[in-house]
Amino acid sequence: MGSLVFGTLSTATASKTIDRIIDTFPPDQQQQARSTLAEALQAVLVQVLLPSAAGPGRVAAAEILLSAQGLSSMIREGKTQMIDSVITTGKKAGMQNLDDSLWELLQANQIHGPDAYLRAKDKRRFEAYANAPQA
Repeated sequence: MGSLVFGTLSTATASKTIDRIIDTFPPDQQQQARSTLAEALQAVLVQVLLPSAAGPGRVAAAEILLSAQGLSSMIREGKTQMIDSVITTGKKAGMQNLDDSLWELLQANQIHGPDAYLRAKDKRRFEAYANAPQA
């Protein structure tokens, strides 16, 4: 049929977004939902809005997951914890994990260190910025 569907959920990562969609179905229907989603999903964009370091306003950090080889199998088999590796290996295809986006914004002085630390998945990467003063 070729329908384009956009939806919004409050989730922190692409893998949690997929899990949240599946969890909306009753347990006896979740495997069918996984199969359907595995075949239909083209992309997941997670957006986190952080206070701008430049003053009033917000800056968007994003995690981007695009359809890739192996992704359908991971969704179908319930192995969403492996999605981070898909994003990491898919950088050339335009994928991006949230921590890399936060890091780029932090290095460009667009966001404050403590805000990046609070939103990061890998806290160790941002630990030096956890208590940094906000200029």
